[in-house]
Amino acid sequence: MELKENNIDKTKRPIRLAICYDFDKTLSPDDMQSFTLIPSLGMDNDQFWKRSNTLAKANLMDTNLAWMYELISLSKVERQPIRKEYFNEIGKEVPLYNGVKEWFDKVKEYGASKGVEIEHYIISSGLKEIIEGSAVADKVKRIYASSYLYSVDGIAEWPAQAINYTTKTQYLFRIAKGTFEEYDERVNDIMAEEDLYIPYSNFVYIGDSATDIPCMRLVKRNGGYSIGVYDPDSKETQKVKQLYEDGRLSFYTAADYREDSELMQYMKKVIDEVARK
Repeated sequence: MELKENNIDKTKRPIRLAICYDFDKTLSPDDMQSFTLIPSLGMDNDQFWKRSNTLAKANLMDTNLAWMYELISLSKVERQPIRKEYFNEIGKEVPLYNGVKEWFDKVKEYGASKGVEIEHYIISSGLKEIIEGSAVADKVKRIYASSYLYSVDGIAEWPAQAINYTTKTQYLFRIAKGTFEEYDERVNDIMAEEDLYIPYSNFVYIGDSATDIPCMRLVKRNGGYSIGVYDPDSKETQKVKQLYEDGRLSFYTAADYREDSELMQYMKKVIDEVARK
């Protein structure tokens, strides 16, 4: 007997694979704020992060809330109100690793050739408005990242979302259950495996450091694939190598997204495996 729910034949559901990415130092070589935003407000990057981290420690504050507060404080001191459009413009200037711009379409094309629908998602502690201005914004289904609330004049005045390394996992549950909106409380509902929009075993999470551990662990523990990447120019592999040795990762390699890269070859193997299930 065929399983059906709401007149949807479950035996004919599409095979979906969710690929979720961190952004800073995963798709881009550095923190997105460091390239243009912080210098434009008259402060050195090292000085800004030191000041932000000191604020967080002194006030038992979430580090992401601290840097978001510091950006607004600096903008007031410099008399440069920050608008969403300004963040978007900065996003256009954020550099990306080799092959990133082409990666999303090529992975989708390969998935289609194997009968697998690829859905790309970004889950980042960085700023959503900057990512929305980047060259890859239109390549992903959803961008989950920290963001601001704007005044009636369009000026950033308060954090609307502040995503840290533990709250990132919430968005894996949202994607799995198909409850995509941040305010949708159904994300906490119990859902049978066969009713999931995307089963947890059909997840890939790509990140670069210890801040991605909760997502990496969640995905790998549920039969999915966690991938660690490192800057191919620095070749400092120790962080991701340790994550691999600790059992957090399925695989690690350089953040090289070109078609002939090791990362692409591994991704094709994952798609092949999902197609065979």
